[in-house]
Amino acid sequence: MSYFNGEASHWLAQSPAAPINPTPLPSEKQDLVIVGGGLTGLWSAYYARQTHPDWSITILEAKHIGYGASGRNGGWLSTLLPGNRAKYAEAVDRALRNDPTGPVGSAGLDGVSSVRSFQSALFDSVDEVLAVCETEGIDAHQVHGGHIDIAQSEAGMSRLHALFEGNAQFGYGPEDMQFLDAEATRNRINVDGAQGSIFFPGTAAIDPALLTRGLAHTLRQQGVTICEATSASHIGKGTVATNRGPVRGETIFVCLEGYSDTVTGDLPGLQGRQVIPVFSSMIATEPLPAKAWESIGWQGRECLGDTAHTFIYAQRTADGRIALGGRGAPYAFGSGLPGDGEVPAEVVDLLAGRLSSLFPDLEFDIAHAWRGALGVTRDWCAGIFFDPAQRIGVARGYAGHGVTATHLAAKTLLDRASGAATPLTGLPWNDHFSGQWEPEPIRWLGIRSMYKLFGVADAWETATSAKKTSLLAQFGSRLAGLHE
Repeated sequence: MSYFNGEASHWLAQSPAAPINPTPLPSEKQDLVIVGGGLTGLWSAYYARQTHPDWSITILEAKHIGYGASGRNGGWLSTLLPGNRAKYAEAVDRALRNDPTGPVGSAGLDGVSSVRSFQSALFDSVDEVLAVCETEGIDAHQVHGGHIDIAQSEAGMSRLHALFEGNAQFGYGPEDMQFLDAEATRNRINVDGAQGSIFFPGTAAIDPALLTRGLAHTLRQQGVTICEATSASHIGKGTVATNRGPVRGETIFVCLEGYSDTVTGDLPGLQGRQVIPVFSSMIATEPLPAKAWESIGWQGRECLGDTAHTFIYAQRTADGRIALGGRGAPYAFGSGLPGDGEVPAEVVDLLAGRLSSLFPDLEFDIAHAWRGALGVTRDWCAGIFFDPAQRIGVARGYAGHGVTATHLAAKTLLDRASGAATPLTGLPWNDHFSGQWEPEPIRWLGIRSMYKLFGVADAWETATSAKKTSLLAQFGSRLAGLHE
Protein backbone atom coordinates (compact mmCIF):
# COMPACT_ATOMS: atom_id res chain seq x y z
CA MET A 1 0.00 0.00 0.00
CA SER A 2 1.52 3.31 -1.10
CA TYR A 3 0.27 6.54 0.45
CA PHE A 4 1.47 9.92 1.66
CA ASN A 5 2.37 9.82 5.33
CA GLY A 6 2.57 12.99 7.40
CA GLU A 7 2.93 16.35 5.62
CA ALA A 8 0.78 17.75 8.48
CA SER A 9 -2.52 16.53 6.95
CA HIS A 10 -4.38 15.62 3.79
CA TRP A 11 -6.39 18.83 4.16
CA LEU A 12 -3.29 21.02 4.23
CA ALA A 13 -1.59 19.10 1.41
CA GLN A 14 -4.68 19.51 -0.79
CA SER A 15 -4.74 23.28 -0.17
CA PRO A 16 -1.07 24.30 -0.20
CA ALA A 17 -0.38 27.76 1.14
CA ALA A 18 1.95 30.27 -0.46
CA PRO A 19 5.61 29.99 0.60
CA ILE A 20 6.21 31.60 3.97
CA ASN A 21 7.83 35.01 3.70
CA PRO A 22 8.13 36.01 7.36
CA THR A 23 6.26 39.24 8.01
CA PRO A 24 8.36 41.81 9.90
CA LEU A 25 7.59 41.86 13.61
CA PRO A 26 5.75 44.98 14.77
CA SER A 27 8.04 47.47 16.45
CA GLU A 28 5.24 49.26 18.26
CA LYS A 29 3.27 47.88 21.19
CA GLN A 30 0.19 46.02 19.98
CA ASP A 31 -3.26 46.22 21.49
CA LEU A 32 -3.58 42.44 21.18
CA VAL A 33 -0.90 39.79 20.59
CA ILE A 34 -2.09 36.24 19.95
CA VAL A 35 0.32 33.32 20.32
CA GLY A 36 -0.84 30.47 18.09
CA GLY A 37 -2.20 30.54 14.54
CA GLY A 38 -4.90 27.93 14.96
CA LEU A 39 -8.65 28.43 15.14
CA THR A 40 -8.72 29.94 18.64
CA GLY A 41 -6.16 32.56 17.65
CA LEU A 42 -7.81 33.29 14.31
CA TRP A 43 -11.28 33.65 15.79
CA SER A 44 -9.89 35.85 18.58
CA ALA A 45 -8.37 38.19 16.00
CA TYR A 46 -11.55 38.14 13.91
CA TYR A 47 -13.88 39.17 16.74
CA ALA A 48 -11.36 41.64 18.16
CA ARG A 49 -11.28 43.33 14.77
CA GLN A 50 -15.11 43.42 14.60
CA THR A 51 -15.37 45.01 18.04
CA HIS A 52 -12.26 47.18 17.94
CA PRO A 53 -11.53 48.22 14.33
CA ASP A 54 -8.81 50.60 15.55
CA TRP A 55 -6.80 47.97 17.44
CA SER A 56 -3.37 46.81 16.35
CA ILE A 57 -3.50 43.01 16.34
CA THR A 58 -0.67 40.53 15.69
CA ILE A 59 -0.78 36.72 15.49
CA LEU A 60 2.45 34.79 16.10
CA GLU A 61 2.66 31.26 14.63
CA ALA A 62 5.67 28.96 15.01
CA LYS A 63 5.14 27.12 11.69
CA HIS A 64 2.29 28.17 9.40
CA ILE A 65 -1.38 28.93 9.87
CA GLY A 66 -3.31 25.77 10.78
CA TYR A 67 -0.18 23.65 11.31
CA GLY A 68 -1.47 22.18 14.59
CA ALA A 69 -4.76 20.49 15.39
CA SER A 70 -6.77 23.18 13.58
CA GLY A 71 -5.50 21.96 10.20
CA ARG A 72 -5.38 18.23 10.98
CA ASN A 73 -8.75 17.40 12.56
CA GLY A 74 -11.72 15.46 11.23
CA GLY A 75 -13.64 18.53 10.10
CA TRP A 76 -16.56 18.20 12.51
CA LEU A 77 -18.11 21.59 13.26
CA SER A 78 -20.11 19.76 15.87
CA THR A 79 -22.43 20.32 18.80
CA LEU A 80 -20.15 18.24 21.05
CA LEU A 81 -19.16 19.99 24.26
CA PRO A 82 -15.40 20.03 25.00
CA GLY A 83 -15.27 18.10 28.22
CA ASN A 84 -17.02 15.96 30.78
CA ARG A 85 -20.37 17.57 31.46
CA ALA A 86 -20.75 15.96 34.88
CA LYS A 87 -17.34 17.34 35.92
CA TYR A 88 -18.33 20.88 34.92
CA ALA A 89 -21.63 20.56 36.80
CA GLU A 90 -19.92 19.19 39.92
CA ALA A 91 -17.41 22.07 39.88
CA VAL A 92 -20.18 24.67 39.65
CA ASP A 93 -22.18 23.07 42.47
CA ARG A 94 -19.07 22.81 44.62
CA ALA A 95 -18.28 26.50 44.08
CA LEU A 96 -21.87 27.40 45.01
CA ARG A 97 -21.63 25.45 48.26
CA ASN A 98 -18.33 27.13 49.14
CA ASP A 99 -19.38 30.68 48.22
CA PRO A 100 -23.03 31.21 47.24
CA THR A 101 -22.45 34.93 46.67
CA GLY A 102 -19.28 34.50 44.58
CA PRO A 103 -18.85 34.78 40.78
CA VAL A 104 -20.55 31.44 40.14
CA GLY A 105 -23.48 32.29 42.38
CA SER A 106 -24.04 35.58 40.59
CA ALA A 107 -24.95 33.65 37.45
CA GLY A 108 -27.97 32.22 39.27
CA LEU A 109 -27.52 28.72 37.84
CA ASP A 110 -26.80 25.36 39.41
CA GLY A 111 -24.34 22.91 37.82
CA VAL A 112 -26.69 21.21 35.36
CA SER A 113 -28.31 24.50 34.32
CA SER A 114 -24.86 26.01 33.77
CA VAL A 115 -23.88 23.15 31.47
CA ARG A 116 -27.14 23.51 29.58
CA SER A 117 -26.25 27.17 28.94
CA PHE A 118 -22.83 26.03 27.75
CA GLN A 119 -24.46 23.61 25.32
CA SER A 120 -26.80 26.30 24.01
CA ALA A 121 -23.83 28.59 23.34
CA LEU A 122 -22.16 25.82 21.33
CA PHE A 123 -25.30 25.36 19.23
CA ASP A 124 -25.15 29.07 18.49
CA SER A 125 -21.45 28.85 17.59
CA VAL A 126 -22.08 26.32 14.83
CA ASP A 127 -24.54 28.69 13.19
CA GLU A 128 -22.24 31.67 13.71
CA VAL A 129 -19.24 29.97 12.09
CA LEU A 130 -21.32 29.09 9.04
CA ALA A 131 -22.66 32.66 8.92
CA VAL A 132 -19.13 34.12 8.99
CA CYS A 133 -18.09 31.81 6.17
CA GLU A 134 -20.99 33.10 4.10
CA THR A 135 -20.36 36.74 5.01
CA GLU A 136 -16.62 36.60 4.32
CA GLY A 137 -16.84 34.35 1.26
CA ILE A 138 -14.93 31.46 2.86
CA ASP A 139 -15.46 28.21 0.96
CA ALA A 140 -14.52 25.46 3.42
CA HIS A 141 -16.63 22.84 1.62
CA GLN A 142 -19.08 23.28 4.49
CA VAL A 143 -22.32 21.32 4.48
CA HIS A 144 -24.82 21.37 7.33
CA GLY A 145 -25.60 17.66 7.16
CA GLY A 146 -25.60 16.78 10.85
CA HIS A 147 -23.77 13.88 12.42
CA ILE A 148 -24.79 10.33 13.16
CA ASP A 149 -23.52 7.97 15.89
CA ILE A 150 -24.05 4.36 14.85
CA ALA A 151 -24.15 1.22 17.00
CA GLN A 152 -23.12 -2.14 15.53
CA SER A 153 -23.81 -4.20 18.66
CA GLU A 154 -26.29 -4.54 21.48
CA ALA A 155 -23.75 -3.14 23.92
CA GLY A 156 -23.31 -0.20 21.57
CA MET A 157 -27.07 0.31 21.52
CA SER A 158 -27.11 0.44 25.32
CA ARG A 159 -24.51 3.22 25.15
CA LEU A 160 -26.62 5.09 22.60
CA HIS A 161 -29.58 5.05 24.99
CA ALA A 162 -27.37 6.32 27.81
CA LEU A 163 -26.01 9.05 25.50
CA PHE A 164 -29.53 10.11 24.53
CA GLU A 165 -30.55 10.41 28.20
CA GLY A 166 -27.39 12.31 29.10
CA ASN A 167 -27.83 14.72 26.21
CA ALA A 168 -31.43 15.40 27.24
CA GLN A 169 -30.27 16.17 30.78
CA PHE A 170 -27.52 18.53 29.64
CA GLY A 171 -29.30 20.66 27.06
CA TYR A 172 -30.31 18.78 23.91
CA GLY A 173 -33.96 19.18 22.97
CA PRO A 174 -36.13 16.98 20.71
CA GLU A 175 -35.09 19.09 17.71
CA ASP A 176 -31.40 18.45 18.44
CA MET A 177 -31.31 14.64 18.25
CA GLN A 178 -33.33 11.78 16.85
CA PHE A 179 -33.15 8.03 17.43
CA LEU A 180 -33.05 6.02 14.19
CA ASP A 181 -33.76 2.30 13.92
CA ALA A 182 -31.59 -0.08 11.90
CA GLU A 183 -33.41 0.50 8.61
CA ALA A 184 -33.46 4.30 8.92
CA THR A 185 -29.78 4.26 9.87
CA ARG A 186 -28.74 2.19 6.85
CA ASN A 187 -30.89 4.36 4.59
CA ARG A 188 -28.62 7.26 5.56
CA ILE A 189 -25.28 5.41 5.66
CA ASN A 190 -25.20 1.71 4.88
CA VAL A 191 -22.89 0.63 7.70
CA ASP A 192 -22.53 -3.12 8.04
CA GLY A 193 -24.48 -4.54 10.99
CA ALA A 194 -25.89 -1.17 12.06
CA GLN A 195 -28.52 -1.76 14.73
CA GLY A 196 -29.49 1.85 15.24
CA SER A 197 -28.15 5.35 15.66
CA ILE A 198 -28.73 8.85 16.93
CA PHE A 199 -28.85 11.62 14.36
CA PHE A 200 -27.79 15.13 15.41
CA PRO A 201 -28.85 17.71 12.78
CA GLY A 202 -26.81 20.59 14.23
CA THR A 203 -23.35 19.47 13.09
CA ALA A 204 -21.67 20.59 9.84
CA ALA A 205 -18.78 19.01 7.94
CA ILE A 206 -15.94 21.27 6.84
CA ASP A 207 -12.45 21.15 5.36
CA PRO A 208 -10.42 22.50 8.32
CA ALA A 209 -7.48 23.71 6.21
CA LEU A 210 -9.79 25.77 4.01
CA LEU A 211 -11.45 27.25 7.09
CA THR A 212 -8.18 28.27 8.78
CA ARG A 213 -6.65 29.64 5.59
CA GLY A 214 -9.86 31.41 4.67
CA LEU A 215 -9.95 33.12 8.05
CA ALA A 216 -6.27 34.07 7.75
CA HIS A 217 -6.90 35.62 4.31
CA THR A 218 -9.83 37.60 5.70
CA LEU A 219 -7.78 38.84 8.66
CA ARG A 220 -4.90 39.99 6.47
CA GLN A 221 -7.37 41.96 4.37
CA GLN A 222 -8.67 43.54 7.57
CA GLY A 223 -5.21 44.69 8.62
CA VAL A 224 -4.28 41.98 11.14
CA THR A 225 -0.56 41.18 11.13
CA ILE A 226 0.21 37.44 10.89
CA CYS A 227 3.82 36.44 11.56
CA GLU A 228 4.46 32.82 10.55
CA ALA A 229 7.75 31.00 11.26
CA THR A 230 7.80 32.94 14.54
CA SER A 231 8.01 30.70 17.61
CA ALA A 232 7.35 32.07 21.07
CA SER A 233 9.59 30.91 23.90
CA HIS A 234 8.58 32.98 26.95
CA ILE A 235 5.47 35.00 27.70
CA GLY A 236 5.30 37.61 30.42
CA LYS A 237 3.34 40.73 31.21
CA GLY A 238 3.35 42.89 28.10
CA THR A 239 5.95 40.90 26.13
CA VAL A 240 6.31 37.74 24.07
CA ALA A 241 9.88 36.59 23.46
CA THR A 242 10.26 34.91 20.04
CA ASN A 243 13.02 33.44 17.89
CA ARG A 244 12.92 36.69 15.87
CA GLY A 245 12.86 39.14 18.75
CA PRO A 246 10.36 40.48 21.32
CA VAL A 247 6.80 41.52 20.55
CA ARG A 248 5.05 43.85 22.98
CA GLY A 249 1.32 43.74 23.65
CA GLU A 250 -1.19 45.38 25.96
CA THR A 251 -3.14 42.12 26.05
CA ILE A 252 -1.79 38.66 25.18
CA PHE A 253 -3.80 35.53 24.36
CA VAL A 254 -2.08 32.13 24.51
CA CYS A 255 -3.84 29.72 22.14
CA LEU A 256 -1.43 26.78 21.82
CA GLU A 257 -3.59 23.80 22.88
CA GLY A 258 -1.46 20.62 22.59
CA TYR A 259 1.64 22.75 22.07
CA SER A 260 1.25 24.63 25.35
CA ASP A 261 4.47 23.18 26.79
CA THR A 262 6.53 24.91 24.08
CA VAL A 263 6.37 28.23 25.99
CA THR A 264 7.31 29.27 29.49
CA GLY A 265 5.86 31.92 31.75
CA ASP A 266 3.48 32.33 34.66
CA LEU A 267 0.47 31.59 32.50
CA PRO A 268 -3.03 31.11 33.94
CA GLY A 269 -4.36 27.60 33.43
CA LEU A 270 -0.99 26.23 32.30
CA GLN A 271 1.02 25.99 35.52
CA GLY A 272 2.50 22.55 36.04
CA ARG A 273 1.27 19.51 34.13
CA GLN A 274 -2.25 20.73 33.33
CA VAL A 275 -2.27 20.01 29.57
CA ILE A 276 -0.60 17.20 27.61
CA PRO A 277 -0.63 16.35 23.88
CA VAL A 278 -2.63 13.23 23.02
CA PHE A 279 -2.47 12.05 19.41
CA SER A 280 -5.32 11.28 17.07
CA SER A 281 -4.56 9.72 13.68
CA MET A 282 -6.43 9.91 10.39
CA ILE A 283 -6.52 8.35 6.95
CA ALA A 284 -8.10 9.61 3.73
CA THR A 285 -8.98 7.29 0.87
CA GLU A 286 -8.64 7.92 -2.80
CA PRO A 287 -11.91 9.24 -4.31
CA LEU A 288 -14.47 6.42 -4.44
CA PRO A 289 -16.22 5.51 -7.69
CA ALA A 290 -19.90 6.31 -8.13
CA LYS A 291 -20.83 2.62 -7.75
CA ALA A 292 -19.28 2.51 -4.28
CA TRP A 293 -21.25 5.57 -3.21
CA GLU A 294 -24.43 3.95 -4.50
CA SER A 295 -23.74 1.09 -2.10
CA ILE A 296 -22.78 3.30 0.87
CA GLY A 297 -25.33 6.09 0.49
CA TRP A 298 -24.09 8.95 2.68
CA GLN A 299 -25.78 11.47 0.40
CA GLY A 300 -26.14 14.09 3.15
CA ARG A 301 -22.40 14.14 3.94
CA GLU A 302 -23.24 13.57 7.60
CA CYS A 303 -20.31 13.29 9.98
CA LEU A 304 -20.09 9.66 11.10
CA GLY A 305 -19.20 8.32 14.53
CA ASP A 306 -19.66 5.01 16.30
CA THR A 307 -20.14 3.68 19.82
CA ALA A 308 -16.97 1.59 20.11
CA HIS A 309 -14.71 2.38 23.04
CA THR A 310 -11.88 2.84 20.51
CA PHE A 311 -14.21 5.11 18.58
CA ILE A 312 -13.84 6.49 15.07
CA TYR A 313 -14.94 9.74 13.46
CA ALA A 314 -15.36 10.21 9.72
CA GLN A 315 -16.77 12.34 6.95
CA ARG A 316 -17.48 12.05 3.24
CA THR A 317 -15.35 14.76 1.68
CA ALA A 318 -16.47 17.15 -1.02
CA ASP A 319 -14.31 15.31 -3.59
CA GLY A 320 -15.75 11.88 -2.77
CA ARG A 321 -13.24 10.41 -0.31
CA ILE A 322 -13.73 9.00 3.16
CA ALA A 323 -11.62 10.68 5.83
CA LEU A 324 -11.58 8.59 9.00
CA GLY A 325 -9.80 9.07 12.30
CA GLY A 326 -9.25 7.35 15.62
CA ARG A 327 -6.68 7.03 18.39
CA GLY A 328 -3.91 4.42 18.01
CA ALA A 329 -0.42 5.22 19.46
CA PRO A 330 -2.08 8.01 21.48
CA TYR A 331 0.82 9.38 23.49
CA ALA A 332 4.60 9.83 23.29
CA PHE A 333 6.71 9.52 26.43
CA GLY A 334 7.49 12.89 27.99
CA SER A 335 4.62 14.64 26.14
CA GLY A 336 6.40 14.45 22.79
CA LEU A 337 4.84 16.24 19.81
CA PRO A 338 3.84 14.72 16.45
CA GLY A 339 6.05 16.84 14.17
CA ASP A 340 4.75 16.76 10.62
CA GLY A 341 2.35 13.98 11.56
CA GLU A 342 3.83 10.73 10.27
CA VAL A 343 1.74 7.77 11.45
CA PRO A 344 3.15 4.33 12.41
CA ALA A 345 2.25 1.71 9.81
CA GLU A 346 0.39 -0.43 12.35
CA VAL A 347 -1.91 2.49 13.16
CA VAL A 348 -2.67 3.04 9.47
CA ASP A 349 -3.51 -0.66 9.19
CA LEU A 350 -5.74 -0.40 12.27
CA LEU A 351 -7.69 2.54 10.84
CA ALA A 352 -7.95 0.88 7.42
CA GLY A 353 -9.32 -2.20 9.18
CA ARG A 354 -11.91 -0.12 11.01
CA LEU A 355 -13.00 1.41 7.70
CA SER A 356 -13.35 -2.05 6.17
CA SER A 357 -15.42 -3.19 9.16
CA LEU A 358 -17.93 -0.44 8.35
CA PHE A 359 -18.16 -1.31 4.64
CA PRO A 360 -16.77 -4.87 4.25
CA ASP A 361 -18.00 -5.35 0.68
CA LEU A 362 -15.83 -2.56 -0.67
CA GLU A 363 -12.10 -2.11 -1.21
CA PHE A 364 -10.38 1.13 -0.31
CA ASP A 365 -7.09 2.63 -1.43
CA ILE A 366 -5.50 4.83 1.22
CA ALA A 367 -4.20 8.12 -0.18
CA HIS A 368 -2.88 9.86 2.93
CA ALA A 369 -2.28 9.24 6.64
CA TRP A 370 -1.44 11.82 9.30
CA ARG A 371 -1.82 12.59 12.98
CA GLY A 372 -2.08 15.61 15.24
CA ALA A 373 -1.97 16.51 18.91
CA LEU A 374 -5.02 17.28 21.03
CA GLY A 375 -4.68 19.33 24.20
CA VAL A 376 -6.01 17.14 27.02
CA THR A 377 -6.41 17.94 30.72
CA ARG A 378 -6.59 15.41 33.55
CA ASP A 379 -10.39 15.53 33.70
CA TRP A 380 -10.79 15.99 29.90
CA CYS A 381 -12.40 19.42 30.40
CA ALA A 382 -11.42 22.62 28.62
CA GLY A 383 -10.69 25.86 30.45
CA ILE A 384 -10.71 29.60 29.73
CA PHE A 385 -8.52 31.82 31.92
CA PHE A 386 -7.61 35.50 32.13
CA ASP A 387 -5.19 37.18 34.52
CA PRO A 388 -6.21 40.87 34.72
CA ALA A 389 -2.94 41.89 36.42
CA GLN A 390 -0.79 40.51 33.60
CA ARG A 391 -3.53 40.88 30.96
CA ILE A 392 -2.77 37.37 29.71
CA GLY A 393 -5.53 34.99 28.63
CA VAL A 394 -5.32 31.26 27.95
CA ALA A 395 -7.68 28.79 26.27
CA ARG A 396 -6.79 25.10 26.40
CA GLY A 397 -7.95 21.49 26.67
CA TYR A 398 -10.56 20.95 23.94
CA ALA A 399 -9.77 17.20 23.94
CA GLY A 400 -10.70 16.72 20.29
CA HIS A 401 -13.92 18.78 20.28
CA GLY A 402 -12.35 22.06 19.32
CA VAL A 403 -13.61 23.04 15.88
CA THR A 404 -16.72 24.65 17.35
CA ALA A 405 -15.35 25.27 20.85
CA THR A 406 -12.49 27.42 19.52
CA HIS A 407 -15.04 29.90 18.20
CA LEU A 408 -16.80 30.12 21.56
CA ALA A 409 -13.47 30.26 23.41
CA ALA A 410 -12.28 33.23 21.36
CA LYS A 411 -15.41 35.24 22.10
CA THR A 412 -15.17 34.28 25.77
CA LEU A 413 -11.51 35.36 25.99
CA LEU A 414 -12.40 38.75 24.57
CA ASP A 415 -15.25 39.16 27.07
CA ARG A 416 -12.89 38.19 29.89
CA ALA A 417 -10.31 40.72 28.69
CA SER A 418 -12.95 43.46 28.59
CA GLY A 419 -13.65 42.98 32.29
CA ALA A 420 -17.39 42.84 31.70
CA ALA A 421 -19.64 40.16 33.15
CA THR A 422 -21.47 38.55 30.22
CA PRO A 423 -23.34 35.30 29.62
CA LEU A 424 -20.11 33.86 28.15
CA THR A 425 -17.97 34.74 31.17
CA GLY A 426 -20.49 32.85 33.32
CA LEU A 427 -20.11 29.55 31.44
CA PRO A 428 -18.62 26.72 33.51
CA TRP A 429 -15.36 26.35 31.61
CA ASN A 430 -14.23 29.76 32.87
CA ASP A 431 -11.38 29.15 35.34
CA HIS A 432 -12.15 25.41 35.42
CA PHE A 433 -9.23 23.72 37.15
CA SER A 434 -8.69 20.17 35.90
CA GLY A 435 -5.91 19.06 38.23
CA GLN A 436 -2.40 17.93 37.35
CA TRP A 437 -1.31 15.02 35.23
CA GLU A 438 0.82 12.39 36.91
CA PRO A 439 4.60 12.51 36.35
CA GLU A 440 6.36 10.15 33.95
CA PRO A 441 6.46 7.20 33.58
CA ILE A 442 3.10 6.91 35.34
CA ARG A 443 1.47 9.19 32.75
CA TRP A 444 2.76 7.18 29.77
CA LEU A 445 1.82 3.86 31.34
CA GLY A 446 -1.63 5.09 32.34
CA ILE A 447 -2.61 6.51 28.97
CA ARG A 448 -1.28 3.55 27.01
CA SER A 449 -2.99 1.13 29.41
CA MET A 450 -6.30 2.96 29.14
CA TYR A 451 -6.40 2.64 25.36
CA LYS A 452 -5.31 -1.00 25.50
CA LEU A 453 -8.13 -1.61 27.97
CA PHE A 454 -10.66 -0.04 25.63
CA GLY A 455 -9.40 -2.22 22.76
CA VAL A 456 -9.76 -5.35 24.87
CA ALA A 457 -13.26 -4.27 25.90
CA ASP A 458 -14.32 -3.82 22.26
CA ALA A 459 -12.97 -7.26 21.36
CA TRP A 460 -14.71 -8.86 24.35
CA GLU A 461 -18.06 -7.27 23.53
CA THR A 462 -17.80 -8.46 19.92
CA ALA A 463 -16.72 -11.99 20.83
CA THR A 464 -19.43 -12.48 23.45
CA SER A 465 -22.24 -10.51 21.75
CA ALA A 466 -22.49 -8.58 24.98
CA LYS A 467 -25.71 -6.71 25.67
CA LYS A 468 -24.13 -4.19 28.05
CA THR A 469 -20.91 -2.23 28.23
CA SER A 470 -17.91 -4.27 29.38
CA LEU A 471 -16.90 -3.85 33.03
CA LEU A 472 -13.35 -3.34 31.76
CA ALA A 473 -14.47 -0.34 29.72
CA GLN A 474 -16.45 1.05 32.65
CA PHE A 475 -13.37 0.76 34.85
CA GLY A 476 -11.14 2.39 32.23
CA SER A 477 -13.60 5.23 31.69
CA ARG A 478 -13.82 6.02 35.40
CA LEU A 479 -10.04 5.77 35.82
CA ALA A 480 -9.47 8.22 32.95
CA GLY A 481 -12.12 10.67 34.12
CA LEU A 482 -14.34 10.13 31.08
CA HIS A 483 -17.38 8.68 32.83
CA GLU A 484 -20.39 11.01 33.14
